[in-house]
Amino acid sequence: MDTTTTHYVRLATAKELFLTLDEPVPVTIDSLSDALCCTPRNVKFILRKLEEQGFIHWQPGRGRGHYSEMTLLRSVNETLENHLRELIGRGKIKEAIELIGTIDIHKTLQEQLLRSLNKHMGFHSHVETASGQDVLRMMRSRRLTGLDPAYVYTAFETYLLGQVCSTLITYDVKTETFLPELAHMWESSEDHKMWTFYLRKGVRFHHGRAMTSRDVKATLQRIQDLDSPMSWHYRDVERVEADGDYCIRFYLSRPNRFFLHLFSCIPMTILPYDVDVSKKLIGTGPFQIIEMNEDVLVLSAFDGYYGIRPHLDQVDIWFVPELGPNEHHYELPRTDRMKLNTSNNETTLVNYPALGCRYILFNFYKAGIHHQLEFRQALRLVYDPVRLVKELGGNRITPANSFLPWKSAVTTWHETSLVDAKKLLMRSGYEGEPIILSYPVNKGLKEANWLQQRGKEIGLNIELHLSAHYPHPDKYKDATLMMAEEILEDDWQFGMINYFKNKSNHLHAYLTPAVQFILDQKLDHFAQLDNEKRSVLLDEAEGLLRDNCWILHGCHMNKKAQLDQSIFGMQTAEFGFMDISKLWIKNQ
Repeated sequence: MDTTTTHYVRLATAKELFLTLDEPVPVTIDSLSDALCCTPRNVKFILRKLEEQGFIHWQPGRGRGHYSEMTLLRSVNETLENHLRELIGRGKIKEAIELIGTIDIHKTLQEQLLRSLNKHMGFHSHVETASGQDVLRMMRSRRLTGLDPAYVYTAFETYLLGQVCSTLITYDVKTETFLPELAHMWESSEDHKMWTFYLRKGVRFHHGRAMTSRDVKATLQRIQDLDSPMSWHYRDVERVEADGDYCIRFYLSRPNRFFLHLFSCIPMTILPYDVDVSKKLIGTGPFQIIEMNEDVLVLSAFDGYYGIRPHLDQVDIWFVPELGPNEHHYELPRTDRMKLNTSNNETTLVNYPALGCRYILFNFYKAGIHHQLEFRQALRLVYDPVRLVKELGGNRITPANSFLPWKSAVTTWHETSLVDAKKLLMRSGYEGEPIILSYPVNKGLKEANWLQQRGKEIGLNIELHLSAHYPHPDKYKDATLMMAEEILEDDWQFGMINYFKNKSNHLHAYLTPAVQFILDQKLDHFAQLDNEKRSVLLDEAEGLLRDNCWILHGCHMNKKAQLDQSIFGMQTAEFGFMDISKLWIKNQ
């Protein structure tokens, strides 16, 4: 915020001055000096600037002991909105975001400024050149925690990696088959202990070099060398042999019928062997990163992409203060996110019932009453999925007793009894001690309050703590309960086994080694089974979580996106995000 605007907002919001818009108010130079935290001499200089720029009308007092009069000519809202528009017009998006995030204003005004900013986000066509440049701007309320495929954890980061990098093959959720990507063909031995991939020729990384089998080998070696949370999946690989630049073979210690899933997942995106991607991410995908910091991620279409070049030339993803509901927004200028109406002719609502669910898990690294099964069973009744959906609604669409919606759908649901919950609580030996519940910023408070109130009805004392480090779990926190959300990949079998085996997720952060060993034993032979038997085994493993109340399933979620109807080519990528490589905008 420039100094003149800062001074005006400081004066207009100073409670001790009692200033009112369009009404002259008696003031003294000393009182203004206190409000502005400056000398009386500087006050006179500031007043002159404010009057010259039309912020105030100033009538100095005549004679000793007479008050001067100040009239505010602009509302604080108008002043800040005008300044915001000025910053955006000058291309200072970072300063505009800082204006919203740093000034001490009422929440309603902050939301109003966010709406104003949102009007200027979305699609912009720059026609300074004959060819023009199509730019899409997006806003996100959570900053990136990293874009290293070996450590990727969140859904949004996984989605972004899919726009920048490519895998050997892709999983087609509609046909439940695999399609060529960087590899144009593949085969396995009859015993599924040797897998061969034949690479596409002419694929280039963003830094210009052609991709070869050496890059594929180095990518897998990197996962193993880093002891990536994903390394468990590749533990059976004994050796890798490159047969020239475009053929690579993997030799396994035991059969693996799940092997193709492991080479279509984002953590196994192919990286160049000659670049340290922990410092600069280089891939072969439709977009390349040209800028990445805590404020913005800028993606530029890669002209050398081996597939169909994106229609968009650039995508800017700005990280702003909290945006409220957990929805994704891809909009054009003049579109007000807060007033979008799905019944009009200007916007399109995209619904994406996501695989996965909201759930609660217990911190078994902490001593306490939650180690008693009856306590966890009592909380199971308090955290009633049926009541959760019915009473809180929103994007909570169906009750869950599995991460998979079709599993939950065959359940016969009934509301639970708090009377039964109270009996279990008493039998557990609970004596009223506080139970700390950690909930995620931006989307967990409403649900946490609901659970806290339900607990009070049976004498359960739940204290709410905001999780400052969400989404990354931390087993050394003091919380007993953690509210979490797991969104699975479209390749649901990979999503489920990765949930059970990924070392960096919530489950591994809070289950003790003894419990993890039980799950490891159950799932050890997972990859040797055929598709149907793998499904049965995953159901049995999830049954262990459910029957022992190691986690409490809550509800399935619906992800929403509001899009202006001028955006075409809308295709949903994984996790409910739009595939920006397919989007194009029809100029009006």
